[in-house]
Amino acid sequence: MTTGPERLMLEHMLDRNRQALIDTVRGLSEADARRRLVASLTTPIGLIKHAAFAERRWFQRILLGLDESECDGYAAPDDGSFVVADGETLTDVIAEFERASERSRWIAADFQLDDTKTHPRTGDVSLRFIYLLLIEEFARHAGHGDILREQITAAR
Repeated sequence: MTTGPERLMLEHMLDRNRQALIDTVRGLSEADARRRLVASLTTPIGLIKHAAFAERRWFQRILLGLDESECDGYAAPDDGSFVVADGETLTDVIAEFERASERSRWIAADFQLDDTKTHPRTGDVSLRFIYLLLIEEFARHAGHGDILREQITAAR
């Protein structure tokens, strides 16, 4: 979609970047998905885990106003959002992100682009801001994922 109403364009671009992020891990082995190739906790599977956290934080916590304990699988707001439990598989983490994304779509449907909520550090944010923020974040992380995948593939 390259033309149309603003909201549909924003929703489409967010979905496009969600899929681009998932595509960076499709077909990786469990071991490769967990490989740390940088000093931070960033791994291919960790990027997906973090994206699910971001969905919950912005749509469930901020937009819907749920308490942390009411959010689906809420994780710590620091680097803990990149941590994947030993028992979680790549399929599990992708499914978690897809569920969080679907719930975000459902939540957003009840809001207008200019509706605002208060973020504890950022101040008032609109749904439009949340869409733009996550479009940017997921595009950036898809780029990280592409680079990690390239490094993994080159090492084989």
